[in-house]
Amino acid sequence: MPGRRRRRSPEKEGGKIKKPKTVCAKKDLNTPFSSKACAAWFREYTITDENVICPDGMEKFCEDIGVEPENVIMLSLAWKLGAKSMGFFKMDEWMQGMTELQCDSVPKLQAKFDSLRSLLNDPVTFKSIYRFAFDFAREPNQRSLEVDTAKQMLALLLGGNWSLYASFHQFLELHQNGKYRVINKDQWCNILEFSRFISPDLSNYDEDGAWPVMLDEFVEWFREQQTKTS
Repeated sequence: MPGRRRRRSPEKEGGKIKKPKTVCAKKDLNTPFSSKACAAWFREYTITDENVICPDGMEKFCEDIGVEPENVIMLSLAWKLGAKSMGFFKMDEWMQGMTELQCDSVPKLQAKFDSLRSLLNDPVTFKSIYRFAFDFAREPNQRSLEVDTAKQMLALLLGGNWSLYASFHQFLELHQNGKYRVINKDQWCNILEFSRFISPDLSNYDEDGAWPVMLDEFVEWFREQQTKTS
């Protein structure tokens, strides 16, 4: 989840997150799920309100599970919990999501990391998480997403699998102090469809299609850049 304070990166072995080694970890994985233990685990991260984990508590939670807030695992977990706002987990969200995951401790959640990552491999689930990310990341009472936050979310979700991502990011950078300071939900959803169905050379892009003006202007800008470099 982007937008958190930077922290020292956890130790890594072979490029992978080094999981804390505890004597009771294996035993913990074999114990039945306990709602009482799950609630007690939640309250380890509450500070002023015992029913809400706030950003400071979230930072400690991320440290305990060995994952950076910006890791896609945290976005997948937030989606599983049905969290309403980035940086906050409410007790009811936690209990519903962790019960579904059958997680009441750090080791049990760490054992789910691969399955949380793999959620993004399914096109239908990916689309659901992508759409969830817009409402999750936008500021309360705002209808649109600040472009800086949108860029971070797009990097997380599309940066590794959309060949035109770098160009689109550059396009947003050029316009973020002018026309595109925010991204609305229609634009957000259409960026995903564009990344899925428009070829890297834009040969199948229909200028008379129902794309948002933002994407029309991106295509025009991209083609101009291609002409300059050819």
